[in-house]
Amino acid sequence: MVVSVNSTPSKEVFQSLLDDTVKYLKAEATKSPKTYLSYLGNKLEGVVADVMTQTAKGTPFEDSIELISGQRFPDIIAKKYYGVEVKTSKQNHWTTTGNSVLESTRVDDIERIYMLFGKMVSPVDFMCRPYEECLSEIVVTHSPRYQIDMELPEGQTIFDKLNIPYDQLRSLPNPIKPITDYYRQFLKAGEQVWWLEQDEAKATGLIIKSWNNIAITERNKLIASSMVYFPEVFSNSQHKFNGVGTWLINDHGIICPNTRDAYTAGGRGQIEWKKRVYTGIPKVLIKMINLIDLIRNAIDCANKEVLTRYWCIKVTNRRENWIDLVVQNTRYMRLDFDLKAFLHDKMQG
Repeated sequence: MVVSVNSTPSKEVFQSLLDDTVKYLKAEATKSPKTYLSYLGNKLEGVVADVMTQTAKGTPFEDSIELISGQRFPDIIAKKYYGVEVKTSKQNHWTTTGNSVLESTRVDDIERIYMLFGKMVSPVDFMCRPYEECLSEIVVTHSPRYQIDMELPEGQTIFDKLNIPYDQLRSLPNPIKPITDYYRQFLKAGEQVWWLEQDEAKATGLIIKSWNNIAITERNKLIASSMVYFPEVFSNSQHKFNGVGTWLINDHGIICPNTRDAYTAGGRGQIEWKKRVYTGIPKVLIKMINLIDLIRNAIDCANKEVLTRYWCIKVTNRRENWIDLVVQNTRYMRLDFDLKAFLHDKMQG
């Protein structure tokens, strides 16, 4: 998207129009508080559009104010260049959930948008600011949305945090990526950025499924993939299954209440390698060996960028890197055979 640099009519004139509109709304709300308390949601949009139409007389915006019907963004436009998004709250604060980050319903050619916020409690009050100056964070409903804070101090917008101007972010082919990259820095072990990582290739659908209702063959594929993405499942960390649980919900819509049981149930087992039997092998390794064909396929098919993110290393050779990570996470087991050489044998194919 090319951002327009049209400067006429000037934003100062439009700002003056908005200032007069807010003054009028405040005055009328003082005179008729009960009436204005009923102007919630889209009811206020029509009121604001009417006031702007009257206030615009004798200005460059006369006869250009248009109330946009339907689910479009913003709610009101002027001169097919400026826009006003109207929000209300029944709470005694200046915050609410805003519009979609993707702005797929944005009206064409509208380049400068303002937020007009009505705090619909007694006493009713109004505030108006440039749209990008009052967006503090990203929150999620059914899609990533901006969090509105009409009292947000200068320099604390989500765009300041991202170090990307609003107009630049909204013009990107994929505005979600820099947002995802920003929030990832705050993740703790086992956490993921919900929804923001979703794409059409891994949409989860509307139904949250229980692990116990998943077919055995599908469970094995999921366990194999999780062993690839989360080699920490082989470690002795008390948090080693956190990432798997989050991944199952986020990427597959599956809840697994007892994740540990899927990997370690059954105690210890034995393996045979090079005509020798090794006993007392932790069950998680037995499970891995039994699924080695699925694991090999999962490694080969995995997105390299995703592996880099999960493994926190530079991926040079997928199989080699994964083997090294497994070996690192199993050192505490004090195995009496060369696990690295064993995995090299098993990963051939």
